[in-house]
Amino acid sequence: MQRYFVPAQNFGEDTVQITGDDAHHLARVMRAEEGDRCICSDGVSREVLVEVTAVDKNKVEAKIVEILAMTAEPAVEVWIAQSLPKGDKMETVIQKGTEIGAARFLPFVSERTVVQYDAKKEAKRTERWSKIAKEAAEQAHRNRVPVIEPVLSWKNLLQRASETSGAWICYEKEDGFGIGTAIRRYFDDARAEGSGEAVHSVRLSEGQQAGLSAQAPARLLLIIGPEGGFSEQEIQEAEAAGCVSVSLGRRILRTETAAMVGLTCILYESGEMGG
Repeated sequence: MQRYFVPAQNFGEDTVQITGDDAHHLARVMRAEEGDRCICSDGVSREVLVEVTAVDKNKVEAKIVEILAMTAEPAVEVWIAQSLPKGDKMETVIQKGTEIGAARFLPFVSERTVVQYDAKKEAKRTERWSKIAKEAAEQAHRNRVPVIEPVLSWKNLLQRASETSGAWICYEKEDGFGIGTAIRRYFDDARAEGSGEAVHSVRLSEGQQAGLSAQAPARLLLIIGPEGGFSEQEIQEAEAAGCVSVSLGRRILRTETAAMVGLTCILYESGEMGG
């Protein structure tokens, strides 16, 4: 069944109004008629089954038939920090990462980033990335659209690590400590500290971000470098900020592939994929 993310202000008590590109898609591409049904979500806390009551080229009116449970999101919140790659690779990272289950994307600039960051183009680029995330979330039947943050500096990215309960930085020169082992150890410790509680109810260690409660959902950060990787100094700075350096195996992966592999490992070890 077709799914659309609709702004919260378009939800009424018993109705939903679909506008913009989504209305055009529903009316012109899907050729919706009165009585047809689809799913609408505000992307945050409300998802409903609706029945079309009126169709216009710029607007589709629908009545709410059923309130749906939001059960398609991972039990852990994974942030993907991606150093800006060349070409349209960031779009691939966002599209595929959204399909797999990332909650947030943090683009950043590091020492070996090749792309020339242009602040004047940032708003337009972020808008395009957000649209890609929305479309991918709809295709994957997600309940929420991942957040796309403005491009960060390396220093600002490391400051964000304090907002998470676990952070890993992928480094091709890391010897012997693989991402699977690191994440498995994290979740084993979380389960042990939680006395059998679900993984998504992780007990945070003392000194973690004050904004996180003692029983906050696990918020995990995965940091991926650019095509040229990270410098040794950057790895040292990341470790000083509380990140753990990990390997993605013996093969050198493309930067956009590394993001997908790391994210999949995290979700597998959390039990999201039967792990």
